[in-house]
Amino acid sequence: MKKFLLSLAVLTCTTVQAQQTFEYDMTLQQPVYSNETGYGYDVIDAPDGKTLKPFYFSQKVDDGNYKVTVVLGSKKQAGNTVVRAESRRLFIEETATKKGELKTVEFIVNKRSPKIDKKNTVKIKDKEKTYLDWDDRLTLEFNGSAPIVSSIKIEPAPADVTTIFLCGNSTVVDQNNEPYASWGQMIPRWFDTSVAISNHGESGLTAKSFLAQKRLDKILAMMKKGDWVFVEFGHNDAKEKGAGYGPWYHYSMNLKIFVDKVREKGGNIVFCTPTMRRLYEKDNKTIRNSHGDFPAAMKAVAERENVPVIDLTTMTKEFFEALGKEDSKKALCYYAMGSFPNQKKELADATHFNPYGAYEVAKMIVMGMKQHNLPMLKGLKGDFHDFNPQQPEDPDKFVWYRSAKNDVTKPDGD
Repeated sequence: MKKFLLSLAVLTCTTVQAQQTFEYDMTLQQPVYSNETGYGYDVIDAPDGKTLKPFYFSQKVDDGNYKVTVVLGSKKQAGNTVVRAESRRLFIEETATKKGELKTVEFIVNKRSPKIDKKNTVKIKDKEKTYLDWDDRLTLEFNGSAPIVSSIKIEPAPADVTTIFLCGNSTVVDQNNEPYASWGQMIPRWFDTSVAISNHGESGLTAKSFLAQKRLDKILAMMKKGDWVFVEFGHNDAKEKGAGYGPWYHYSMNLKIFVDKVREKGGNIVFCTPTMRRLYEKDNKTIRNSHGDFPAAMKAVAERENVPVIDLTTMTKEFFEALGKEDSKKALCYYAMGSFPNQKKELADATHFNPYGAYEVAKMIVMGMKQHNLPMLKGLKGDFHDFNPQQPEDPDKFVWYRSAKNDVTKPDGD
């Protein structure tokens, strides 16, 4: 009986399970998440109500887009709160609230599971089963120097929300663990409640393996007419060997499959050439091309099929060269031994971005959208400032509060 009364206390009278609309007063005691409650504090220990420290809160929901409304702040104390969701997707940068001040923020979170239909599921890897992106709940992460939340509301997003589906590898995926990050988990920060980002990328994938694992099938099952699919491959495709493999046949053919299937469902498609690796020529100033003809092959398919192309290859080359050989390490996972729990050796990863690098690449994606004047820009937040990769932000001034999940194991792929 006590547990039943608690549930009544934390849910408002507008909550209806069938409609999947949930509203919580976070000034009241909340339970720890369980399958029985279907909501509650998750991932790490629940806050003690005295110390303002990072916490997670989850709600079990079906697949789809959800509008999340969060009231930040408290009548009792000041706070500084960052809001992320699922696997470290950034939505709200650190927001200060004075004592007694409340600020309301809204954003759209896309939630998914591996299930496609009654007979088919996405063939996710075993490690993906631990990701917050692939479970049966929508998880919110409240981070920052003093995170404090007064209320949370989760409700189905309006049907006319534009969804941008992301296809790609380790440079795109919502990296589940610190210190790795990718542009796909940073780009939600720049869009309002008219746009949802649904990131289906995974480390180590090629255009071929993405299709074979039915990841595009999952996207097509969720996509409505007028939605968008962004495709970035090339890093791992070069490792596929055999007759016909390479940029000009298998890779190009698979890209054409993406185009045909997305358009058949009434969707729109954009290609993104692969991000550069931090590999310098002998002059120690110029980034060398480690992708061979793959960017050119993608552009050739795009020209034949009238697909917009965002040239991340060129922009990340300019970005690394502008930072210089030493400072460009600050955009990738270069960390001294002991920088993270259980890190027993130095990290020196020339491919995988850290949060700063991922944040900068996400802005390159937005600039590519602007180059092609894509319609989702109507939902671009007003605080976005045009970005020039030849003039990157100072990495030493970038602030990122680390999430609870850490794993220095290098992601699949290179």
